[in-house]
Amino acid sequence: MNESTITTKGQTTLPKAVREALSLAAGDRVRYFIHDGEVRIRKVRTIHGLYGALPYDGPPISLEEMQEAIIAGATGE
Repeated sequence: MNESTITTKGQTTLPKAVREALSLAAGDRVRYFIHDGEVRIRKVRTIHGLYGALPYDGPPISLEEMQEAIIAGATGE
């Protein structure tokens, strides 16, 4: 079990096993989710970290084409 101590300033050090499990390094940001008295922690992913998350095999498209596709999807056209 991993645990740490809270300082008088409300700070703590994430145990090494937690940092390794989340691939955290100095300067990374984390986000906390509170639900039913429990807290979950996740690494904040930058927009660059999302590159390739959605596979696309077609030709490059413009921002205007993307916007049109978003509108069409939202309106059901």
